[in-house]
Amino acid sequence: MFTSKESKKDTRTTEEQSNTSNIIGKDTVLEGSIESVGNIRIEGKIFGHAKAKAKLVMGTDATVDGNVTARTAEIAGTINGNIEISELLILKPSAVIKGDILTNKLVVEPGATFNGGCKMGHLAKEIEIGKPASQTREAAIKRA
Repeated sequence: MFTSKESKKDTRTTEEQSNTSNIIGKDTVLEGSIESVGNIRIEGKIFGHAKAKAKLVMGTDATVDGNVTARTAEIAGTINGNIEISELLILKPSAVIKGDILTNKLVVEPGATFNGGCKMGHLAKEIEIGKPASQTREAAIKRA
């Protein structure tokens, strides 16, 4: 009777996990990286990388000093680093990007600032959560 509830909690599907949301509030400063199988909304500042298997959203006052990786993203804040989005990247009018962009589809709304290189139409790859960046880079080198 009690074990069935526990087993249901442990066997959440990937779809259910991607419906979870993580919020970095407006006056919050995070030193370090954040990774999630769900969505991430950033209103504060992150000094590190941000990686989401689902959607990443940044508000107008948000800042990320590091790389951003997600399936889809809607950016209205500032990113000082590279962006890798496997599906759709939307840059809102207040967005400021200082780094390279790698995405499948890109929407740049009037007013957005982007200084860096851009490569579009790349094949979507699996976003790996929980692996150190060095292991991810090694795997990419082996594939090349």
